[in-house]
Amino acid sequence: MAVLQLLIRLPRPMDQVWPSLSTPEGLATWFTPADVLQPRLGGTVTLGDLGTGTITAWDVDRMAEYTVDPGGRIRFHLEPDGETGSALRFTHESKGEAETEQHWRDRFERLIDSLAS
Repeated sequence: MAVLQLLIRLPRPMDQVWPSLSTPEGLATWFTPADVLQPRLGGTVTLGDLGTGTITAWDVDRMAEYTVDPGGRIRFHLEPDGETGSALRFTHESKGEAETEQHWRDRFERLIDSLAS
């Protein structure tokens, strides 16, 4: 199993970042289309070519975890970072061939850019 963990500092408070991690529209701007997303623990999720699965953790405004086949487990955990920012603790666990760290860093650059505009 491959495990990638990153800490990303974001230029917006948690309530402004959360929709980018938890809605089809938000995910599509920087990550991948979410063809299905039932925003609740146990809800169904389909993340583009990463696969279909279940929402395995859901704490509104703080944590979303999507476990999809074949893409693995993808966790976004937000925390406050100063008065105007937030920190994203990201974990991706995958079996077999994992996406590269650089691929994820490129995605997070797109997220930062989308939040800055």
